[in-house]
Amino acid sequence: LAHAFIIGAHFIDQDAVTLILGDNIFYGQGLSQTLSRISNQEDTATIFGYQVTDPKRYGIVEFNSKGNVLSIEEKPRQPKSNFAVPGLYFYDNSVVEIASKLTPSQRGELEITDINRRYLEAGKLKVEIFSRGFNWLDAGTKDSLLDASNFVASIEKRQGLKICCPEEIAYRKGLINKKQLTALAQETKTDYTDYLKTICTQ
Repeated sequence: LAHAFIIGAHFIDQDAVTLILGDNIFYGQGLSQTLSRISNQEDTATIFGYQVTDPKRYGIVEFNSKGNVLSIEEKPRQPKSNFAVPGLYFYDNSVVEIASKLTPSQRGELEITDINRRYLEAGKLKVEIFSRGFNWLDAGTKDSLLDASNFVASIEKRQGLKICCPEEIAYRKGLINKKQLTALAQETKTDYTDYLKTICTQ
């Protein structure tokens, strides 16, 4: 994972950067506001904590009452907390240099945990706790992908709203206008584009 910052160094340029694992799904009230707030932090890195019942299966973060990280352990035999670290990471621009100086692990890979440890050693690693009612789904296996699909289908059918519809998000944030959204809604005839058409009429 850490190699992504080396590959993307030119794209990142002088900006801060967020890494999200492609098989992770996050859903909950206030997520956009939380991410916006964290993205404005400077000279720091932020990871997240999500309470789990089986902490030995995950990377686990230990932290104090101020949200400062005390330790991170990968699948510990004796976990120091019940908070797993999901695949969502915020870093300042120094992450590119940090990644470039890492040495491969025994797996032959540059590890994201090693980046987090560098920030921890510098006293610049914070944790944001996902509250009760927030959902983190790891869809990296066929069973967990099915669980995630069923979860999304249940929410969308009940509420009549799409979870993470890029066109709707772009429209509501003012990145595209109604004319552009309408054009996108006309491209095909599917339930998805029917949903876009309803957004156009609101």
